[in-house]
This record gives sequence, structure tokens and C-alpha cells, in this order.
Amino acid sequence: MELGFVGLGRMGFNMCQRLLLNGHRIVAYNRSQDKVKEIVGHGAEGATSLQDLVNKLQDSPKAIWLMVPSGDVTEQHVIEVMNLLQPGDIIIDGGNSNYKDTLRRYTLVKEMGIHYLDAGTSGGVWGLKNGYAEMVGGDEEPVKHLEPIFRTLAPEGGYLHCGPSGSGHFVKMVHNGIEYGMLAAYGEGYDILEKSRYSLDLLAISKMWQNGSVVRSWLLDLAVLAFEQEGNELSRIKGYVEDSGEGRWTVQEAIDQSTPAPILTLSLLSRFVSRQPESFSAKVIAALRNQFGGHAVQAAGAEEETHDEKK
Repeated sequence: MELGFVGLGRMGFNMCQRLLLNGHRIVAYNRSQDKVKEIVGHGAEGATSLQDLVNKLQDSPKAIWLMVPSGDVTEQHVIEVMNLLQPGDIIIDGGNSNYKDTLRRYTLVKEMGIHYLDAGTSGGVWGLKNGYAEMVGGDEEPVKHLEPIFRTLAPEGGYLHCGPSGSGHFVKMVHNGIEYGMLAAYGEGYDILEKSRYSLDLLAISKMWQNGSVVRSWLLDLAVLAFEQEGNELSRIKGYVEDSGEGRWTVQEAIDQSTPAPILTLSLLSRFVSRQPESFSAKVIAALRNQFGGHAVQAAGAEEETHDEKK
């Protein structure tokens, strides 16, 4: 099958490779032409612009997959691409767009007679080898037409047409919200192990948990890889954790629904804590404890007691 592909970042490039390895014809475009030249070396046909990409697509309907950052970048690409296509053609947004933006874009694109699909994609840098979970939303006809693409990208059982427009991105949003909670649970558990009175081998424990434990998972497998590469202390890694939006949107959806989601909410807030070089909230708490109870406070800039000293 033929597909136009826009966006050759870490995921997009590997997705193109997976499609090429399975016999699909890919016309690829990226603002950085170096990435285009690189994917051409894997068998794709390169394009120098979105117009050039559309011109090189031979099949009808033409289908273009957008794998670009959510927000304004996606918006700009959708508007530019839809003005280059004909009624019956298909745009697929494979990025992490907010499902509310997807619903609005669906209406905008449909007014021109063009189909608009949302494909929530999970798999990260491992997707080339293991496949990508594909959570697809949109009208039945274009989804059915592109199923060979979705099934190639996904491992066995890893593709689902979730429902109408926006449902794919909605499911992916909640998926990422759950991921936040799982990551936080692993992080807190390892923190307790690392600070315990025992001299524990976190790598050995992780490998043991991979066998028969109820907490075994792909994330645990990745923890094993991390400890193998970085050592038990993870000394080269700073404890600074970003969020890319989906966790916030999931928490906001829970609030809008009046659905209790304390674990997902706290996992998001814990990421905010990780970005503070020093917590002003903690300063206030220390000051108040000193005021009401005479509890000692540390002077700003004083070195904290080391982990070894505490032991």
C-alpha cells in the first residue's frame, strides 16, 4: 500500500522503516532534509515539500500520515495538507493531539470532503522491532481502507478501531495517564528499596521480579535495562521528569467527569516536584514547624546529610 508520511522524528522514522520492511510504498517528507535522505536509503521516496509529497502519491484516495508535535505544529500541517488534497483523500494524525482538537479538525477537514483519522500510537523507540499499539478513531470507510497500514505497524492484536473521531486520541490520552501512575509506582518502590537499611542490588531484584512476580511488566524489563546500563545508583541521570501533555489532559478529563483519579493526579503532580531545584512549599513547612514547635531548620545552602551518613 502507498502512504505519504510527514515527520521523521524518533518514532516517525522507525515507523517508516517498519512499513518499508513490509512492502509498503512510502513517500516521506521532513523539514530537515537530512532525515529524508536517510529514509530514502531505507527504500522510501523522498519529498522536498508537502506539495511535492502530494504530487508523488499515485494511489487514489491519497493518504498522508502526520507524525509531528501536537498543538500549533499539527494545526499548521493539517491546514496546509488539506488544501493540497482532493475530496475522498485521507489525513491521519498519529501524534499525541488533544482529542478535543481532533474533533474540531475532523469537522474542519470533513467540510472539504476529506477524511480525518486519529491514530494514537504507542511503542516508543522499540516500535520498529516490537510493533506499535495503534488506537484509531474515525469513520469506518477510511479506517477500513487503511487497515493494511495499521496492521503492519502493530504487533498481533495491537490495533483497534476504537470508535468515531477523537476516540483514538482519547484512548491514547488515558493510556498515557495510566503510564504516569505506573511509572510513579515503580519509582517510589525503588526509592524505598534504595534508601533502606539493607544494601540491596536493585538490578538483581528487578531481574528476579521478571520471573513469576505480579509486578512484572515491560516497564520492569526496561528498569532492568536501565540498571544494567547506568548502574544501581543511576548516578548519571538527573531526577527531572517532564510531562508531554496527555497526563494533564487525563487528569482534567477526570475532573470534568467528577471521576476520582487520585493516583493518576498525584503521579502528574510528582513530576512537577521533580523540576524544582528547591521546593518553596517545603521551605514554608520547615518555617512553620520551627514557629510552632521550635523544630530545627537548615540554613539555605547547607549541605544535606549524605545517604551514607544516614546509614
